[in-house]
Amino acid sequence: MEPIKVENVTVAYRKKPVLQDISFTVPEGKLIGIIGPNGAGKSTLIKAMLGLIPKASGTVSIYDKPYTKQRKLVGYVPQRGSVDWDFPTNSLDVVLMGRYGHIGWFKRPGKKDIEYALECLDKVGMKEFANRQISQLSGGQQQRVFLARALAQDATVYLMDEPFVGVDAATEKAIISLLNELKAQGKTVLVVHHDLQTVKEYFDWVLLLNLRKIAIGPTEEVFTVDHLQKTYGGRLAFLDQTKL
Repeated sequence: MEPIKVENVTVAYRKKPVLQDISFTVPEGKLIGIIGPNGAGKSTLIKAMLGLIPKASGTVSIYDKPYTKQRKLVGYVPQRGSVDWDFPTNSLDVVLMGRYGHIGWFKRPGKKDIEYALECLDKVGMKEFANRQISQLSGGQQQRVFLARALAQDATVYLMDEPFVGVDAATEKAIISLLNELKAQGKTVLVVHHDLQTVKEYFDWVLLLNLRKIAIGPTEEVFTVDHLQKTYGGRLAFLDQTKL
């Protein structure tokens, strides 16, 4: 069974398609980068897969069942810019939100849940900030807290929307280390990513997207000049060819 199967997904805003007939499957235990220019539909694809925006057509399956029946298996890290960081809560409470799929929304987290949440904060170097209000954290620290929340979900599949944007070098290093740890555990991780220079270093597989699927497969086979030209058109002059 494939961890993720997307079939014929189309998304439209005001009757204008922004994703057209997207189909793909991915193997288990891979780090997969979703790559494409601004406006290509990368974030839209993630949100459509999660049911956060409506699909005009198509289906999404997680281990052969509809996503709606497999929510507990899927962890999500949204774009940092889409979060209300002024909401009055601390880092530990944010991470504990990742446990509600296991304990239920109407039960209070127990001692084991709190200990697990603190372990997740520790993994991203944020345990000492457990009681800090999220509005008082730096951008990189906020991103680490959201990664800890995804870890607390103890998911099998992770969808991450531009986790490297706006973070410092230390946080970027911490994030990629965490992603490799998830992969080593057999988890499947899809990451919307914008930095072409690090694609080969970070990802086993890539999905090249520009409103339609251009290509998907192992990075060594798919991340080529030919495929990138089809994805980006004439906007590839900035890319260091030695990275391909």
